[in-house]
Amino acid sequence: MPELPDLTIYCEALRTRLRGAALERARVLGVSFLRSVDPPLSAVEGTVVEDVQRLGKRIVISFEPELYLVIHLMIAGRFRWKSRGAKPPGKIGLAAFDFSSGSLQVTEASTRKRATLHVVRGRESLQRHNPGGLEVLEAPLEDFRRRLLAENHTLKRVLTDPHAFSGIGNAYADEILHCARLSPVTLTQRLSDPEIERLFEAVRVTLSGWTDRLRREAAGRFPEKATAFRPGMAVHVRYREPCPECGAPVQRIVHAENETNYCARCQTGGRMLADRALSRLLKADWPRTLEEWEERTSAGRR
Repeated sequence: MPELPDLTIYCEALRTRLRGAALERARVLGVSFLRSVDPPLSAVEGTVVEDVQRLGKRIVISFEPELYLVIHLMIAGRFRWKSRGAKPPGKIGLAAFDFSSGSLQVTEASTRKRATLHVVRGRESLQRHNPGGLEVLEAPLEDFRRRLLAENHTLKRVLTDPHAFSGIGNAYADEILHCARLSPVTLTQRLSDPEIERLFEAVRVTLSGWTDRLRREAAGRFPEKATAFRPGMAVHVRYREPCPECGAPVQRIVHAENETNYCARCQTGGRMLADRALSRLLKADWPRTLEEWEERTSAGRR
């Protein structure tokens, strides 16, 4: 799922190409993509784009007067920028918005179509699509602390909660927690003040750093390769690969469709976190320390 860094770069690229352009035609191909009926999509045709902004993990294209396209790409949705009237890809194409400056296409490379489009009229109606998460790059430490401690949840859960923090998903939560040297299963209300400050700094460093990096990589081109699987990431989706800080193998916890990656040496004092699905099967055989895991892995290779 595109998260704050990718969505920020999307907004910048779209703002450059769309601001002041008129929407000439909107073509919706995905049967489940358009989720609203009033106002109709046709109400936006012929109007001019005022701005493009991020609202949580949604992209909002603002038209005059107070009309909005609210697009949530979900997990597999992506944007493409093509020439005017370009034909969208058959199997993965969800929509094409033909502007006077070019064509914005929305694709979703998944059999489960989750991406959504809402047409909204009025600022009050637009705010109903805002989950209300704190904009962490704009907020002071005390606001961050209050959101973090509002309820007692694991760090991974609260960081990825869109009602708590805006724009952070599975990938960057892993990277933030590795940067902060904190376990993903630590309960928020057990954090010390220095740990909260360390986490706050890690959030800002990680999100700002990756946004700057993606901006440099795009170099003015349209960013069509938004992904949660970046080669330069420290732990996310790097199971069994060496941690860039200490060299220990990256570990994971798999729950439903989500995977949490962490370094046991850097984040949990060498303690392995039990993967519920596996630990029920292995029971007493589940390794409790990084050293024990490495011994068993080495023995298995022999």
